[in-house]
Amino acid sequence: MFRFGERNSRRITSMLIAFALVLSTFSFAFAEEGTVVKLELVEKSALVFLTDFGLKDGAVSAMKGVAFGVDPDLRMFDVTHEIPSYNIWEGAYRLKQTAEYWPKGTVFVGVVDPGVGTDRDSIVLKTKEGYYFVGPNNGLFGLVAEDMGVEEVRKIDANKHRLKGSEKSYTFHGRDIFSYVGARLASGQIKFEDVGPKLDGEVVMIPYQKATIEGNTIMGNIPVLDIQYGNIWSNIPDKLFEKLDPKFGDEFIVEILKEDMVVYKAKVPFVNSFGDVEEGKPLIYYNSLLNVSVALNMDSFAETYGVSSGPEWTIKLTKVEK
Repeated sequence: MFRFGERNSRRITSMLIAFALVLSTFSFAFAEEGTVVKLELVEKSALVFLTDFGLKDGAVSAMKGVAFGVDPDLRMFDVTHEIPSYNIWEGAYRLKQTAEYWPKGTVFVGVVDPGVGTDRDSIVLKTKEGYYFVGPNNGLFGLVAEDMGVEEVRKIDANKHRLKGSEKSYTFHGRDIFSYVGARLASGQIKFEDVGPKLDGEVVMIPYQKATIEGNTIMGNIPVLDIQYGNIWSNIPDKLFEKLDPKFGDEFIVEILKEDMVVYKAKVPFVNSFGDVEEGKPLIYYNSLLNVSVALNMDSFAETYGVSSGPEWTIKLTKVEK
């Protein structure tokens, strides 16, 4: 008589569990052709959230609950929910900062939406590499559009795509429209083309100082602070800065302006890391994104000198000739 054996039983159980895990990353789409039914596997994407809601109430949980109701097998993650209230610019930067590290096909739901319920458009933006951004067309997706390029933008048809029973709700599109559409897109229940018509207009951009170089002076924007430590991050990439042929130990005149008002001006050395200068002294360095940054060793540059971030902030660095 054939005996199955405990070892074989464990092996088959492990194989079945692995198979189930693989299937959990796919949706099934059925297409009927005459009398033949065709089964298609649609790979699911990660669903990633960014908001200015904070975590003190149930708003984020409600959004995720909607997504879970669409597909309990969706993989959901967060960029952050601590964007300062109404700060569209910082939300845009955090998406730019993180999106490229996620796999192609990832669906981002972004909600920093002071104009919720007005005539601003609800959109899904598809980048040239196949990332998707779901949310308001208010500048939140402007930086990823610049960086990644835009394949196409569609306006969400809210008559077809919104949480059932939410028709009278005008102030929580994050839950009623964006999370719902994002979840259906990530799970493969709808295709990008099903979202709605092509956007009749442009992706909204927030104007800011692009990184430029003229002579021995380089100029850029302060898009965001390194919040934990008060360091000043710029949008000046290392490749552009290297056109000034900087060497560790070289000094630069650093000017920081809010609009036309000079907030800080001093001579600062370019160094490898914080400990290369004395405690409390300023330094220029490359941050983790390989952009030019300014800091105080073991102190907050932002608090010490009253510097913040946003499209109205500019930084200039002029190389001091020896």
